[in-house]
Amino acid sequence: MILVTGGSGLVGSHLMWELLRTYPTVKAVHRAGSDLERVRKVFRTKGEQADEVYSRIQWIEADLTDIPALEKAFDGVTEVYHAAAYVSFNPKHYQKLRKSNVEGTANVVNLCLGNKVEKLCYVSSIATLGHAEPGKLADEQTLWSWEDDNNTYAISKYQAELEVWRGTQEGLNAVIVNPGVILGEGHWHRGSGSIISMAARGGKYYTSGGVGVVDVQDVVSAMIRLMRSDISAERYVLVGHNLTYKALMTQLAEALELEPPFKLAPRWMLGMLSRLDWLRSKVTGSPQQLFKASVTSLYNLSYYDNNKLVRQLDFEFTPLERSIQRIAAAYREESRT
Repeated sequence: MILVTGGSGLVGSHLMWELLRTYPTVKAVHRAGSDLERVRKVFRTKGEQADEVYSRIQWIEADLTDIPALEKAFDGVTEVYHAAAYVSFNPKHYQKLRKSNVEGTANVVNLCLGNKVEKLCYVSSIATLGHAEPGKLADEQTLWSWEDDNNTYAISKYQAELEVWRGTQEGLNAVIVNPGVILGEGHWHRGSGSIISMAARGGKYYTSGGVGVVDVQDVVSAMIRLMRSDISAERYVLVGHNLTYKALMTQLAEALELEPPFKLAPRWMLGMLSRLDWLRSKVTGSPQQLFKASVTSLYNLSYYDNNKLVRQLDFEFTPLERSIQRIAAAYREESRT
């Protein structure tokens, strides 16, 4: 039996569709209040048998810090895909990030060890990689440094990775994947999926940074292939394409039949907006939306080397134009319904 944590998320929902093409059923852990209907909608972008496939998911409500509930979820499980994560760049949320991402991953690792799970795949992030030297690509050997200006989310994911490495030292068969910005259908207003809805709102401004992106289908394919391989105690960068934010937003806008951005937003402007947003949150008590870490990332060129995965698995990433056209079509279709 396969267990997927974070089953209601972007990676989890696309992963379960692929797994259920082979296996009769899959267990999926979700938090209370998760939008499970969103998973069904993702499935409906895949094929006509969406509802029948969805019905074969064994949903289990359990927080990653609720060990008794997790113990029940692990009953009879032989493989685990750990895709659950709390995402926030708000420094005030560090304890929440630590509890969910670090303690939660430690619990998953311990239960894998205790239940003699055959293999674990942990979905980490490129945020746990170090900063490459100017003009070079970051890869699996680009070491993290505590002296860098790391945001709270990156810190929690790095510490979570340490729990997985600890598990491998104790005998756990495990692999780690480090995806870039994930592009995929169905989660238009959460995490990296919000890039699509942001592009759909239009706008004339772009920022000078760049990032590594990857199709969610490639993430899922790589995870499944790594789990079916003999590879263990390794991590893999999952980035299909490196490009500037301007190029990314331009391609998304054109696929959505909108005018692409044409004016560079100076860094000082977003910095000022971030400070004003902080002041607004203090005065009104409403959540802050634009954090210093987010502004910094929008102006950095963060590019990554995927050669390890390509070489070891003979892996081919989906052409970016094909990914964007497919995702944009799904967005337009859902917007019409």
